[in-house]
Order: sequence, then C-alpha cells, then structure tokens
Amino acid sequence: MSDLVIVTDDGPVRTVRMNRPDKKNALTGAMYQAIAAAIEDAGEIAAIKCVLIAGSTGAFCAGNDINEFVKAAAGGGSLDRPSMRLLHALPRSKKPLVAAVQGVAVGIGTTMLLHCDYVVAATDAKFSTPFISLGILPEAASSLIAPRLMGYARAFSLLVMGRSLDAIEARAAGFVNTVVAPADVEAEAMKAALQIAALPAEGVAIARRLMRGEPDEIIARIDEEAELFKKRLASPEAHAAFAAFLNRKR
Repeated sequence: MSDLVIVTDDGPVRTVRMNRPDKKNALTGAMYQAIAAAIEDAGEIAAIKCVLIAGSTGAFCAGNDINEFVKAAAGGGSLDRPSMRLLHALPRSKKPLVAAVQGVAVGIGTTMLLHCDYVVAATDAKFSTPFISLGILPEAASSLIAPRLMGYARAFSLLVMGRSLDAIEARAAGFVNTVVAPADVEAEAMKAALQIAALPAEGVAIARRLMRGEPDEIIARIDEEAELFKKRLASPEAHAAFAAFLNRKR
C-alpha cells in the first residue's frame, strides 16, 4: 500500500484513510490504486463487515491531482487504469461503505460519496464538482446517480454549474446522512460502521443488492463517461481551462 493511503483493520471495520494533507488529499495514481485494492480486498475477508473511508483534518479529498490531468491532456487524454480501477471498485464493493467527511470534497471527493451507504459530514464540509469549468465531464457514474438521488435540478447545479453544497444542503440533497461538529465526524462514522457491522452480514448484502440493483448499469455509465472524458481531456476547452488554472496557482 502507498504511504499516502493508510489502511487499518479494527475488528469488523476497515478504515481507508487518504493521507496527503499537504495537497488536501488530492489523488494520485498510486492513491487510486491503493484505495481500490483496500476495497476489493475487504470484500474477500469475512471478518471485515464494513469499510470506512476518511481523509484528514480539514480535507476529505481535493479531487484528482490537477498535474496528472494536465499530463493526461498533453498526452492526448485518458483516464488512467488506477483511477478506473477505483471507479469500478466503488459500485462493486461487497461490503458497505461509510465515509467521514471533513473540509473540502472536490470532484471524485464528492462523486465517490454517491456510492457510499452512509456518509457523515462535518459542519465545515464543502462539496463541489468543477468538472465543466475545467473543460471535462462528471465521472464515477455521477451523471446517472446524482439526478436519481437529488433530482435533475440539484444535480445540474452541482455537476454542470459547479455550485458547491455545504453539509446541510448535501444532507437535504440526499447523499449525506448525518451532520456533526468536525471533532465528532470520525467517531460518528465509526459508530455507524460498527452498527452496520453488527447486523447479519448476509442480510445486509442482500438488502444492498436489492436497493442498489446490479452494478452493471453503473459500470456501463462509468465506462461511457470515461470515453467522453478522454475526448474532453484532449479538447481545446480543457487545455485552456488547465492553463488558466495553473496560471492562477503561480
């Protein structure tokens, strides 16, 4: 495992922690790979009943590392294999997924939550998906799941217009379960994970499948988004957006 992702098993709960606080947990290829591997591996271990995904104080995940997007755009555009591995691992997870969100949740930091079964957010959490403003497209099947979950109007505002949501708004939109003070987020998320882990595992698995449906439709949308994403990465709009973003950072 990458040291940028820390995986710990505590009884029936596996915690997968993004550990790149200096970059607000922006994901690199190695981090995608490590998170996906931890989720996949948990599905094969009977003793693990739930997976808890967490970030660090003040930041859940700032999205994909922008420099990797720039490299991909310069190379003709593509989503790399590690990122696709995670995008597939989320809907295929055999174990329930719980998330503990503090601070920023940008791009994949928000869209991965659509695949979680229970999300605890801090009052300082801020969810945003600036895909279109960067010249690219929503991913992780968010174009399918978000309109179903929160309605077209809210999904358009979030995914296309890039308007952010705070924790209370995200709870109203339907992808956050509980909002607590920042200091209480991880304890509350662990409490939920343990409650899920204490339930009959087979019953939980069957209920999840019935409620979520088979993952094939989700995987098909992820793959469709990825093909269109690849084209957008190579587009003049994306090149101009990335150049403008990097100039602002200097």
